[in-house]
Amino acid sequence: MTEASHAKAGSGSGTIATNDGTQIYYKDWGTGQPVVFHHGWPLSSDDWDAQMLFFLSKGYRVIAHDRRGHGRSSQTDTGNEMDTYAADVTALVAHLDLKNAIHVGHSTGGGEVARYVAQYGSGGRVAKAVLIGAVPPIMLKTAANPGGLPIEVFDGFRSALTTNRAQFFRDVPAGPFYGFNRPGATVSEGVVDNWWRQGMMGGAKAHYDCIKAFSETDFTEEEDRRTGAGHAWRRRPDRADRGFGAARDQAAQEGRAQSLQGPSARHGDDPCGRPQCRPPGFLPGLSPSARKAPAIARVLCSLELVRSGRLRLSWPPSCSAGTRSAGRGRAGTSRRGRRSRCLSCRR
Repeated sequence: MTEASHAKAGSGSGTIATNDGTQIYYKDWGTGQPVVFHHGWPLSSDDWDAQMLFFLSKGYRVIAHDRRGHGRSSQTDTGNEMDTYAADVTALVAHLDLKNAIHVGHSTGGGEVARYVAQYGSGGRVAKAVLIGAVPPIMLKTAANPGGLPIEVFDGFRSALTTNRAQFFRDVPAGPFYGFNRPGATVSEGVVDNWWRQGMMGGAKAHYDCIKAFSETDFTEEEDRRTGAGHAWRRRPDRADRGFGAARDQAAQEGRAQSLQGPSARHGDDPCGRPQCRPPGFLPGLSPSARKAPAIARVLCSLELVRSGRLRLSWPPSCSAGTRSAGRGRAGTSRRGRRSRCLSCRR
């Protein structure tokens, strides 16, 4: 990576046209090593605004795009699947001439990152990949993935979307996505409204097709190749993706270096149970709404792991005493015996 490419400035925002004529909207701010954010279903690049502002202030160049059929990009009726999503990303990367980039994907965006890195991540384009609450290796319950979710769950998504998409896109953030349906939870109407706004900007057909893309795409090959091109993968499951038990058992069977500890009760959450590790303590300058944006603290922790190169620490970091590690060794340790630490409170 040359200093010249690190110093390349962002363009603010714009659109590119892919090979099939689809217009892809993107944001591109700052200079420095690129960090590319990939959003979840059915949202847009706006879902990463808080994280982009944070890493912009730390000297990174930050980029996020609206996936085809989402946000301000074209409301496509074709190409709403992972192979095309990945091809769209490579078109954007080429247009912006991004090199040595860190790609961060949440939920469906994690699948997009996995497919992009596997198919197009050579040639110095990719430095690291961070998968957060991501869909790989596969969400759907199959013979090979008995811990997945049954097809009826995703049929329910499709039914709710076709019956009343506007209400469905309010019920999701007001309920399980941020954990606002938990007893004692403080509901932020601004966060709910912003989620709804982003969802309703996209196309109904693209959102419908994307349910199949994020639930049924099998990323097993990408998982198997995750280190084949020299890329370091970090991923963390949560209950919205898959059963924790299945993720833990698979990690143990595959002998992964990282440990998988207790999952989040919500799809947009932080990695550590201690109050100072939650978004308000991590980023005290953010507004209350921004503090509850998805995965603020988790992105910070995972990117600190990436930057420091300490990729064998237990992941996710935990401060909970007695949490059992899925890897070998005693609770709270990685397979190499290093003590797990939360990257924010250092405990």
